[in-house]
Amino acid sequence: MNTPDLKGKPMKTKIITTIGPASSDYNTLEQLLLEGVSIFRINFSHGTHKEHKQTMEYIHDLNRKHHRHAGILADLQGPKIRVGRFQQESMLLTKWETVTFNCLDLLDHPGHIPVDYPGFAKDVSKGERIQIDDGRLMLEVLETCEATGQVNARVLYGGDLLPRKGINLPNTRINLPALTEKDHQDLNFILKQKVQWVALSFVRSASDVVELRHHIASRLQRKAPLIISKIEKPEALMDLSNIIDKSDALMIARGDLGIEVPLEEVPLIQKKIVRECMKKAKPSIIATQMMEGMVKNFSPTRAEVNDVANSVIDGADALMLSGETSVGHNPVRVVQVMKKIIEHVEKTEDLYYKELPAEGNKRSRRFISSSVIYNACEMAQQIDAKAIAGLTNSGYSAFQIAARRPKANVYIYTSNRSILSKLSLVWGISGFYYDKFISTDHTIEELLLHLKKHEIISAGDMVINVTTTPLEKDGKTNMLKLSMVQD
Repeated sequence: MNTPDLKGKPMKTKIITTIGPASSDYNTLEQLLLEGVSIFRINFSHGTHKEHKQTMEYIHDLNRKHHRHAGILADLQGPKIRVGRFQQESMLLTKWETVTFNCLDLLDHPGHIPVDYPGFAKDVSKGERIQIDDGRLMLEVLETCEATGQVNARVLYGGDLLPRKGINLPNTRINLPALTEKDHQDLNFILKQKVQWVALSFVRSASDVVELRHHIASRLQRKAPLIISKIEKPEALMDLSNIIDKSDALMIARGDLGIEVPLEEVPLIQKKIVRECMKKAKPSIIATQMMEGMVKNFSPTRAEVNDVANSVIDGADALMLSGETSVGHNPVRVVQVMKKIIEHVEKTEDLYYKELPAEGNKRSRRFISSSVIYNACEMAQQIDAKAIAGLTNSGYSAFQIAARRPKANVYIYTSNRSILSKLSLVWGISGFYYDKFISTDHTIEELLLHLKKHEIISAGDMVINVTTTPLEKDGKTNMLKLSMVQD
């Protein structure tokens, strides 16, 4: 087993970095990996397939070089409406002036704002708000003309408008499909690569997730990537429980969400989503403006430090950096600072051993596994275990252990390499490749020797093992063993 340096106490909350012009070169990616990045996000709203493929190849090479299992998250653009391109660098919008949006004629007309959604004039209505560039600009619709594709609007909050900025319509129901033509093209490319997670943007209902899963299944039969639903629309909050059930993980995308719903509601929405995901053993990601000040500055604001700390306290599996690492001045330092905050906050006892019941339905096919995992975490708390070590083929036991947030470090072994990179997103999990299955006792002894050899555990430590017996059946977790590490 090739083992990265895991001496000491590994971070439990994972860090996701968005890759862009500031971080896509080999050396920067290597520094980010070594500083503790678990997942690299590739944003398909920007860049070309050729550029993304090169980035993925760098990541795969670095994983091999450093014996890591960092995952790749491919983030689909989704039904995002954007300002089109125009010749000048920017367009000044002055308060109270009237401007015209064009959604059919995308030629550069002076004073007109091109929009890349042909149905824009059909969907918006008089009196509705148009917000651009994360709400920095706001306009009110005065009149629409579906025939010409034009919308006249009054500027309420002005400023410089740049090409390709996002448009939000918080009062409007958009008739775009969950997967756009661009998403289908990007998905065809993504499924030919080694990608562990695919994020679906602007999820409105569980049916959007089902549609994406159907498209993935129709193109790829084995080792399909897992699906992250991005919560950034008010409609998603109405169907949250079903969306969690149909997804493999959720991302709280606070940028668009904070525009689509009242700002003051976002903090409690964040806490609710993290809590509900934990109950269902689904990872949660908190994203957008975590450390926005470090796009240009050497240090974060005190408010940003508190935001990161509170997100860890809430129990998020992962925190995501966006512009801070994709276009920021010093992406590596941003990760270093975030890591320092996480490590400090994780010293508090309040984070650990969440009260989640075991599976209560004895007819459930997961009842035995759920009960074993529940009792393993209960025992770990009672005896202050140093580690929980488990074997998995599907990853189920790892997700379930993580949901209970044990203070004991969790080490998961599997012969399924694709699972290792997927587990890089899951709270508290450190994964290793292992394929020697002789007997249950022999395997447990080997795992203990491996952890001891790398100074992860030492004599006198209590370790809990969860596994399947007999091993050759490759079944569900059904055994728990408590061991004290010997000299």
